[in-house]
Amino acid sequence: MRVHICAVGRLRSGPEATLIDDYTTRFDRTGRALGLGPLSLNEVEDKKGGGMPAEAALLERAIPKGAMIVTMDERGKTLTSPEFADKLAQWRDNGCQDVAFVIGGADGIDPALRAQSDFSISLGKMVWPHMLVRAMLTEQLYRAASILAGSPYHRV
Repeated sequence: MRVHICAVGRLRSGPEATLIDDYTTRFDRTGRALGLGPLSLNEVEDKKGGGMPAEAALLERAIPKGAMIVTMDERGKTLTSPEFADKLAQWRDNGCQDVAFVIGGADGIDPALRAQSDFSISLGKMVWPHMLVRAMLTEQLYRAASILAGSPYHRV
């Protein structure tokens, strides 16, 4: 199952980019044997300043056709790391070819795009900067693959 992160904004070099690159590499390496990956980052940028509706249109074009859409949203379901790993395995085992994790811009995800999602995940009650959400999501993807592989990376 291919995994995509579709996000508003361009990632510049810096600590977040370093973390995301590291966890992406780890996920790809660990996930390959599990039928997970590769992980790709699809970035969009609304250069005309059209707000959430314009960002949603760009995100919709970045999401692969037929992909399961998972929004990263403060109103979503809060999962433990093992529950997240189980969700990924369930989607993979049910024949999902592509899953797209969608991260909105500073104002979040347009309600119309949120309504199209198949699942929504919250990283807690706090609001996080979208660049940190990318880093946290890539780490959790790697952690999920590690859990599914039986690796000692995740300790309870």
